[in-house]
Amino acid sequence: MSKSTTIKSVEMLACDAGWRNYHFVKVTTADGLVGWSEYDEGFGAPGVTAAIERLSARVVGKNAFQHERIYAELFAATRPAAGGVVALALGAIENALLDVKAKALGVPCYDLLGGKIRDRVRVYWSHCATWRINHPDWYKPAITDLDGVKAIGREVREKKFTAMKTNIFVYTDGKPQGWRPGFGSPFEPEINVDRTVLRNLCMHLEAIRDGAGPDVDLLLDLNFNAKTEGYLKILRAIEKMDMFWVEIDTFNPQALGYIRRQSPHPISSCETLLGLREFLPYFTEQAMDVAIIDTPWNGVWQSMKIASAAEHFEVNVAPHNFYGHLCTMMNAHFCAAVPNLRIMETDIDRLAWDHELFTHVPEFVDGHLVIPDRPGWGTEPNEEGLRAHPPKNKGGLLNYGLKR
Repeated sequence: MSKSTTIKSVEMLACDAGWRNYHFVKVTTADGLVGWSEYDEGFGAPGVTAAIERLSARVVGKNAFQHERIYAELFAATRPAAGGVVALALGAIENALLDVKAKALGVPCYDLLGGKIRDRVRVYWSHCATWRINHPDWYKPAITDLDGVKAIGREVREKKFTAMKTNIFVYTDGKPQGWRPGFGSPFEPEINVDRTVLRNLCMHLEAIRDGAGPDVDLLLDLNFNAKTEGYLKILRAIEKMDMFWVEIDTFNPQALGYIRRQSPHPISSCETLLGLREFLPYFTEQAMDVAIIDTPWNGVWQSMKIASAAEHFEVNVAPHNFYGHLCTMMNAHFCAAVPNLRIMETDIDRLAWDHELFTHVPEFVDGHLVIPDRPGWGTEPNEEGLRAHPPKNKGGLLNYGLKR
């Protein structure tokens, strides 16, 4: 196999993913190799497809093996507007190039990252209860009360997962509703945390813990749904609960460091940051116990650099992973190779047609993801399956709180 594998084309594909769409980059080389990556436009980042399309003109004709050079050239060309949607486009392109390179060499992508450290990765069941409450049309059975929350806790334990993560809910007449003002639903620009939110959150956590039992680790994701004062109120309210971590998003590293120093629980953060420059202020502030890295956004190669910096500051890392199966596999290779791993996020509740969209699906054994040894990422989108589920015009966070 020639190491001058020239890029012939860069294409974008998408499909229906229930409340959002899945998006993919397909890189084809002159000698017929195809590399894939998955990216996202639904997590507050519309327009990534347009950015990839515009940048692809600088990618076609290049040597796919030189992904670091291609990334550097694209960054230089977009430096005045670095970050945001442009950064996500660079990450998506880089991830597809890694797939090409690994397939050309006939090795799994983790071999490009320094080699496999572990054969299995411990995972936590993310959006546990959350998907079945917020998106009952897509994730079954729907959860409509605390009994349903307890039931999914039992399901986690019975399926031998060892950790689960949930979110904030407010119960009105016994029926749960997602409380996410940080994402505009409900729209409360001041974003305060009152007694009702605290009482309902504690009730929700106690129910899911009751179902799961004492031996399943419990994680809580607060997202951007409070200010510093509100986060501290929540941490005090759940002080006596046994929490694996509390996940907090804030764009102010000093504020997060202030919260962490008063928290009775480990703090994780940073899933929305892009590039090592954005992570460094959080590392120097010692603002979190675990740095969450979105490898589809940053690119897996660049994410390894962020993880190395985290190691210097004695911080473990975890991937942000709530997309399709290709993203899960991309994150699996990152987790297989990175030394300072804490745990891996994954969604166990899936769409009815998710298995139709990919050539291979993740394998879970006793709460661990088994690292595949197939070349590249170990799975590819099934283009026939994608065509059978055409993308919708709307979806993702932009629909949160939208009056219908």
